[in-house]
Amino acid sequence: MRKTLPAFLCLLAVALPAAAQTAPVKVPVSAFAKFDQFSQPRMSPDGKHLAVTVNMKIGKRLVPTITFYSLPELKIEATVRMKIFEVPAYYTWVSNERLVVTKALEVGSREAPQLTGEIVAMNYDGSKQEYLYGYDYLQYGRHPTRYGDDYGFAYIADIPMVRNNTLMLGTRLWRTEHSELLDVDTLSGIRKQKAMLPYSGMQFTVRNDGVPGFAFGHDQENKFMLFRYDAASAAWKREDSKRVGSSLRPLFITANNQEFVGTYSASGGPDTIVRENIATGERKVIAADGANSVWITMSGSRRDIPIAAITSVGRPRVIYFDEADPESKLHKLLSAQFPDSVVRFINFTDDGSKLLFMVSSDRDPGSYYLYNRNTNGAELLLTAMEDIEPEQMAERQPISFTARDGLVLNGYLTRPLNSTGRKLPMVLLPHGGPFGPRDDWYFDAEAQFLANRGYAVLQVNYRGSGGHGESFLTAGYLQWGDKIINDLVDGTRHMIAQGVVDEKRMCVYGGSFGAYAALRLAEREPDLFKCAIGYAGVYELALLHEEHGTRTSRRTAKFFADSLGKDEKELQRISPTRHADAIRIPVMLIHGGKDETAPKEHAFLMKAALEKAGRSPEWYYVDYEGHGFYDTENVTEVYHRLEAFLAKHIGK
Repeated sequence: MRKTLPAFLCLLAVALPAAAQTAPVKVPVSAFAKFDQFSQPRMSPDGKHLAVTVNMKIGKRLVPTITFYSLPELKIEATVRMKIFEVPAYYTWVSNERLVVTKALEVGSREAPQLTGEIVAMNYDGSKQEYLYGYDYLQYGRHPTRYGDDYGFAYIADIPMVRNNTLMLGTRLWRTEHSELLDVDTLSGIRKQKAMLPYSGMQFTVRNDGVPGFAFGHDQENKFMLFRYDAASAAWKREDSKRVGSSLRPLFITANNQEFVGTYSASGGPDTIVRENIATGERKVIAADGANSVWITMSGSRRDIPIAAITSVGRPRVIYFDEADPESKLHKLLSAQFPDSVVRFINFTDDGSKLLFMVSSDRDPGSYYLYNRNTNGAELLLTAMEDIEPEQMAERQPISFTARDGLVLNGYLTRPLNSTGRKLPMVLLPHGGPFGPRDDWYFDAEAQFLANRGYAVLQVNYRGSGGHGESFLTAGYLQWGDKIINDLVDGTRHMIAQGVVDEKRMCVYGGSFGAYAALRLAEREPDLFKCAIGYAGVYELALLHEEHGTRTSRRTAKFFADSLGKDEKELQRISPTRHADAIRIPVMLIHGGKDETAPKEHAFLMKAALEKAGRSPEWYYVDYEGHGFYDTENVTEVYHRLEAFLAKHIGK
């Protein structure tokens, strides 16, 4: 569980040595195929316990568990495993002994687990488990006659400044157009309603005296709304749309309840971090990054408002809200000990004497440290992927270029370690989405695997990607097969013009929407790439309007109508299944039979169309896998097949 490193580092006196340059080493596939062994650790308020998501090998796959350790000795106190396919999505301590957990369902490795809206609580020894909210209450609740199953979705809205085993849950009710705020005792499960709004899907922000402060969300037409709670009249008042701009989200309220810190976007532009006086409305921007959004915030020992923001486009940088703040200074000192990495505070003990923090970079998946203010030392506790040696990984270089219509785009280029950097075989790796997700600078297992095998890897944040505001995102609407694909082509041609890649040795590989893009590029640009690989992809776009989630949710149906369109001829024009005869390069298709995000019909239709056109694809199908594979053997096989396919078509 520990890398070879001194148990304690005197951080203010001794700097870590720089990683030595070594000859490229072919890292085993198994190192990349493993998911993070340790993730999202949270230290108890008294610093005596640590809750960690630990992936344990059970059968053929790694299963996420909540494992509790004692600190500082890191001795296992208890391990809690949820039902099959259920995972802990997020958790927080509500006292020195008790943890509250939000649940999620695994849907496939290509997509984050889907939140179920269920909330459970437990002690650090695994005892006194209480089902606080959710649709499975009658099966799991210790008091099934108290509430019965909930027809709604809950999230953690607030933890009191003085932890007392209670919390606030925001809920989104399924059967009615309402959202409510509940005060919940995590030991007894008893609830008290604190607020109700006649709109579904609202997110609540709570003042530090337990009174509702704000609520925000979107109406049925996906228009942003912000409400302020007036305690005197016990009524919600909708804020003027001009003051809200495109969106104003109060996220943190100061201890005196006089100001808030949140995100603000004007007229569809990028999100900035603002601080606003609640009484006067006086607002100032405290963090911005030009045309890029800033939304990642980092808290110190004070739990009311954050101390800094971290940019999300290009190479991350920290923007301190108050350079003179002692914890801003502490962050600077710690960061100086880890050059070329990003230090993130995770949480402090309530007395501020201990800090759990993470160090990560483009080469390092992440390591977790415990800092003790009294000894001025930091102990390495856990590493996310212990088989990955950062010095064997490649640098991820931020890039930018101008698309053919003048839109400035960004992305990342990962070149093989110690390569010349010129005339390299390249893999274009479009991300999923297409709306909201984005590629970032941090460690990317697929990009690093490909770079380790000798390929330059290009990742483009095409229009529609997150990180630049609503206008940039909606610029991708109705452009699935056109301008988004143009962006990927323009990025590729930019790399050719720079002399980085060998234009005669390029392939495209993607998952989910990225798989769609790969097949669309194979059809549209038959002379640009030498092969295409689609993993868990959508290829017959009309099917997206027929899926259960689209048919049963007005919001989802509206989203697909706006972003994809419903014109049948247009959907056929941009669906790869309809143009297999134009695909003249080798194709590999990878899919799971239990995929509900991109149902297996997409893959079978694409396979049949290619076979009819005389272009039978290489095929890897696993009936019991979902939207991306989980079983270690299957994940390993994907990497082996990927390596062999690329070597055959663009290798040396």
